[in-house]
Formats: sequence, C-alpha cells, structure tokens
Amino acid sequence: MNRRTILTTAFAAILSTVVALPAAALDRRVTIVNNTSYTIMEFYGSNKGTDSWEEDILGRDVLRPGQSVRIDFDDGTGYCKFDFKAIFDDDDVLVAQGINVCKIGTYTYN
Repeated sequence: MNRRTILTTAFAAILSTVVALPAAALDRRVTIVNNTSYTIMEFYGSNKGTDSWEEDILGRDVLRPGQSVRIDFDDGTGYCKFDFKAIFDDDDVLVAQGINVCKIGTYTYN
C-alpha cells in the first residue's frame, strides 16, 4: 500500500465513525408538562414499531396541573418517533402520534 491509499483508508474509517456517532448519541429525553387544569393519572409512550402501549410510565405517581416530569424514551430500539397517551382524572384520553423525541425537548399538554 502506498501512503495515499493508507491515508484514504484511515480517513474513511474515521469519517464512518464520526457519522455513526450522532445516531447513537441522540438524546431521547423529553420533559412532559401538564399545563391543563386536570391531573394526568397515566402516561404512556410507545415507539412507532410497536402495537402496544406497554406500561404506565408514571407508575404510582401522577402529574398534577403545573407539574412536569422528564422521561427518557431511549428503549434500545433506535426509534425516534413515539406515540403518547395521557389519561386525565376526568377520564379524558389524549393521544398524540409520531412525536419525534430525538428533536424535541419538551411536550406540553394545554
């Protein structure tokens, strides 16, 4: 191998590593804000590749009016698009589809 071939190969290897890093390092943490006058009793977030809501992310907790919670949606699948489902204390259910958790930092219920 000549010097040019070695440098080209090394550059290609470095470039592929740098290009791959942002995808792996995407921040999937989103702050969910309750700006309604109702308490969120249950909250679900499921990636677009699943047909199930999985478990209530809040568990025993609730999200009262004016409160917020930071949730890490990194479920190991690599998905950025999630559907959100909030169930309020007045039995109202709000579903938001296709939320890109890799691009937003806050999602607010008004």
